[in-house]
Amino acid sequence: MNIALDFDSTCVTHKNPGIGEDIGAVPVLKQLVEKGHNIILYTARTGYELEQSVQWFKERHIPLFSIQSNPKHWNNKPGHYTNLYIDDLALGIPLIHLTGYQPYVDWGGVVKLLKDRQIL
Repeated sequence: MNIALDFDSTCVTHKNPGIGEDIGAVPVLKQLVEKGHNIILYTARTGYELEQSVQWFKERHIPLFSIQSNPKHWNNKPGHYTNLYIDDLALGIPLIHLTGYQPYVDWGGVVKLLKDRQIL
């Protein structure tokens, strides 16, 4: 399965420029890769900020299938094809709301959703 993944407020708390704080994404992302799923980084970051996020994955030994696009298309049309999006702005994604932070993904809730759908 191809899983598109946002970065800020999804993998880490929102801090752009820079890298936010850990919010629990790493073990879940590693499990997804171990299960054979492809992670596609799909973020609004560009340039140096994008390089920072790619480095974050490398430092945590989480392989990326692709960055900003899917190299395998199901048809001849350009675009972003994926089976699943994990993004703090996606409808239905569980979020954590803490004072002083932009809401961010609740990875405990995401694990429950993934298990309910037999993805994890």
